[in-house]
Amino acid sequence: MIDPRAAISPKAHLDTGVTVGAFAVIGDDVVIGAGTIIAPHAMVNGPTVLGRDNHVFQFASIGDAPQDKKYQGEPTQLVVGDRNVFRESCTVNRGTALGHGITRVGSDNLFMAYSHVGHDCVVGDRCVLSNCTALAGHVELDDWVILSGYAAVHQFCKVGAHAFLANNAAATRDVPPYVMVAGSPAAPVTINAEGLKRRGFSPEQVSNIKQAYRILYRQGLKFAEAEAELQRLAVTQPELALLLEFFPRITRSLIR
Repeated sequence: MIDPRAAISPKAHLDTGVTVGAFAVIGDDVVIGAGTIIAPHAMVNGPTVLGRDNHVFQFASIGDAPQDKKYQGEPTQLVVGDRNVFRESCTVNRGTALGHGITRVGSDNLFMAYSHVGHDCVVGDRCVLSNCTALAGHVELDDWVILSGYAAVHQFCKVGAHAFLANNAAATRDVPPYVMVAGSPAAPVTINAEGLKRRGFSPEQVSNIKQAYRILYRQGLKFAEAEAELQRLAVTQPELALLLEFFPRITRSLIR
């Protein structure tokens, strides 16, 4: 399953069933799980751990040094889960010593062509980064986040679960769960109702989340007042717990 024209470091470890195409490069301190496919001309540098059944397409660059002027060659890492797809010319960088030291990617994510994940980012599960999207350093994406084409997230921002960034959106502040944002700088416009329906949320749950959005963004309440009202509703509407769990994590202020 290893093309003889691939360049694989003797310090790399490839599990059984790994496929490596012609002219792919696997660097030092790379660990690749069973069933993973590294396409021709792809590059994986280390220290990097790729889990099982990932697919790295041609010309993707996974695990190379962070694009940070403060980086001085420290041994940082990229750690990736299972069943991720990295399409053509996708780039995912390792962490920095002054950050987490590790860039982390969960499982079942799709990184489309030319998407970029910067140093020290944390990406959850089942996210989609569409073509030419970009995460600056230290960004956190929770599960099920979708970035439409050319969307970007400012460094240190957090994006909550099931959020949706419209095409060309530029998120410069933290985006709460369930919310759809658009524009540059990005602003909230509605909730990701269609995505929630596709993921099995009931009509009642979607309606509750819409009402929570109105409380947070449309009733002219101060943030503390809105949070208190959502806490009251969450007693009988457990789907609102994601919002309440997200609020204490806010560091760059809530997008409003």
